[in-house]
Amino acid sequence: ENFQHWKLDNNDGDKWKIEALPGPHGTQIPDPEVHKYFVTSYGPCFKSQLITLQKEGYWNQLMDEKRPEIVVKDWYAARFDCGCRYELTVRLLSEDYIVLEEFRPEPVVIEQWNDAMWREISHTFQNYPAGVRYIWFQHGGQDTQFWAGWYGIRVTNSSITIGPLTL
Repeated sequence: ENFQHWKLDNNDGDKWKIEALPGPHGTQIPDPEVHKYFVTSYGPCFKSQLITLQKEGYWNQLMDEKRPEIVVKDWYAARFDCGCRYELTVRLLSEDYIVLEEFRPEPVVIEQWNDAMWREISHTFQNYPAGVRYIWFQHGGQDTQFWAGWYGIRVTNSSITIGPLTL
């Protein structure tokens, strides 16, 4: 599907690229169903998706009254031979795109000569305000050595799961 479902917010350096696992100086991801990943370059590379909850079958009353858990997960890894930086931002937005809640952990900086292991980051939104209509998911980063090519952070297997009911 390439970048079909993504908006490329920053596509600097040698731009985003898709590679097959494990990739150069990489490792396998624990999930055998995952075969490819996105990789960043030496300039900032960020991509996002805006999920319209109604289009996905989550009606307004459900989101306002039941407020089901929203679980966000992403997987990231570095190359063994190059340092890099990973960032994630997830926002719950109102009908007018006002941020009702945000998950934005500190950027992860991975040093050169690392273990190249895939790591999962996850966050659960609970008891968020009524009025959530969209979820905006953005991730990316870059390498920290500024090497031409694709030596930056690798990302794959991103997911947003809604439910079960929490209130």
